[in-house]
Amino acid sequence: MVSLSTGDLVIIIGFFSITLGIGLYVSKSAGKSSAEYFLSGRSMPWWLLGISMVATTFSTDTPNLVTDIVRTNGVSGNWVWWAFLLTGLSTVFIYAKLWRKSNVLTDMEFYELRYGGKPAKFLRGFRSVYLGLFFNIITLAAVNLAAIKIGGIMLGLSPIQTILIGGIVTVIFSAAGGFKGVVYTDFLLFFVAMGGAFGAAYYLVNLPEVGGMKSLMENKNVVDKLSLIPELNDTNAIITLLVIPLAVQWWSSWYPGAEPGGGGYIAQRMLATKNSNHAIASTFFFNIMHYALRPWPWIIVALTSLVVFPDLASIQEAFPNVPQDKLGHDLAYSAMLTKLPPGLLGLVLASLGAAYMSTISTQLNWGSSYLVNDFYKQYIRQDASEKRMVFVGRLSTLILMLLSAIVALSLNNAKQLFDILLEFGAGTGLVYILRWFWWRINSWSEISVMFSAAIISILFNLTPIGETLFGNSETLGMLPNWSKLPIIVAITTVIWLFFTFITKPESNKVLYDFYKRTQPGGPGWRKIVNHYKARNIHFEGKEKWSVPMGIVAMLVGCIFIYSALFATGYWIYGKIAPATLATVITVIFGALLLRIWKKIKTTVI
Repeated sequence: MVSLSTGDLVIIIGFFSITLGIGLYVSKSAGKSSAEYFLSGRSMPWWLLGISMVATTFSTDTPNLVTDIVRTNGVSGNWVWWAFLLTGLSTVFIYAKLWRKSNVLTDMEFYELRYGGKPAKFLRGFRSVYLGLFFNIITLAAVNLAAIKIGGIMLGLSPIQTILIGGIVTVIFSAAGGFKGVVYTDFLLFFVAMGGAFGAAYYLVNLPEVGGMKSLMENKNVVDKLSLIPELNDTNAIITLLVIPLAVQWWSSWYPGAEPGGGGYIAQRMLATKNSNHAIASTFFFNIMHYALRPWPWIIVALTSLVVFPDLASIQEAFPNVPQDKLGHDLAYSAMLTKLPPGLLGLVLASLGAAYMSTISTQLNWGSSYLVNDFYKQYIRQDASEKRMVFVGRLSTLILMLLSAIVALSLNNAKQLFDILLEFGAGTGLVYILRWFWWRINSWSEISVMFSAAIISILFNLTPIGETLFGNSETLGMLPNWSKLPIIVAITTVIWLFFTFITKPESNKVLYDFYKRTQPGGPGWRKIVNHYKARNIHFEGKEKWSVPMGIVAMLVGCIFIYSALFATGYWIYGKIAPATLATVITVIFGALLLRIWKKIKTTVI
């Protein structure tokens, strides 16, 4: 436990006060209507929403997750989430425009735009609860769990004390300010969180026991953790950390913030922009920051922790009061922060508070938007006034926070939740991609893939079937553990294709209305376009189909951002030759992407 100086307390209390003040200041305008409360009137500029996306994915559990990954699998272990860049850039250059054209209030409303009849209504209502309540509570619980660990190690707070201190302020400004309050505070939280992360990394790498960056790179506990890609002679690591994420995971798995085809709180921010160009620019800015720059201060702290706390026993010895069920490698991040000096300690604690509040507030507002607009409004009170919907939104915000706090008390580590969410969404991604570009996808495609992915994941993870097939951390199964995700994806794909073709397609009227509004284009809609052309009804715009150019932009953008990620890492490592090469590649592909972007931009409405 650390002792906070007067300066530390001033920084922390001042930060929380300003954040709360912003939420209360915008509460009046936020309460005008549900569109204002959940999307701020669709008038936000790209740079503000881009910063908000970065801030909201900078959570208290993210540094813990990265630390856990680096300590157990090395820096290259981060490919389990770096692979989602492909998902992110497909959203930027392909789906951002489509989401903005759809003009829905939430991405759940999309279901009754794309599909029709009772199945579409059921899908919208069920999925709004499934994601807005179930998945959202798990994500919120992960953030609360990280806060509990930080509060316990750094301040000696009990789990309940930590939740009460952070949760009360966050719930008040989230419930009062709505989406506008979330985005405005995210702007402040971004700079505080980034400043704290970089400040902590710089100080900790220069601790006497670490000895600076050069000594860190040469430390025996660190040298085998530095590679940015798995060792080529380690077949299992190559398959698990690189091949599966890049070949299967990025397009097949639904994961909050990296949804194939876009969705979730990223879609919420795209829907809140002024126009499609702002939607594209905001998501592109987010992906650059999220993958190329922001991971490095966390990685550096994780590497320094291997010097100071080389194993779990050393963490347990230094912090004997930590409960056994909360002991894990993710604790090393908080453990390192206890070594910060006064002033910087206050800034870093404020930055962690910023990360906590930003993510929690976004998840609360996003989940509440589903529960209010897509469940309460549709199933409980269809004639609800705008004032009533805002009230229910604020009430559901409070309920979500309480439930997530209860779940957090029963959890162990961040990686545990990451794996659960990843496998529950396994196999669903292809449907979310194809529903934009293939007329034959219907409500039953989504219903079948959603239920089958969940059921198969439960069978593989919570029953003897999974242990027999794949084993666990202590035993070997009939099949290699890395095959679990591809097998789930294969089974769910067969199931949803089966249900797609044995059920009726959506009506021509539903497909016509969807195509006319969003104009997705492509050969997957040719049958519908030709059907109406034969009746002398033309509804295609003059705009050329932009998906092929969008795919090119996605691939070029991936090289640009991945090379920037590598360049940053190699400069930090002090490896001049590969750093220079990666920097040159970044500049070349950045210039190429700029040219492609100008072409895409001229075609965007």
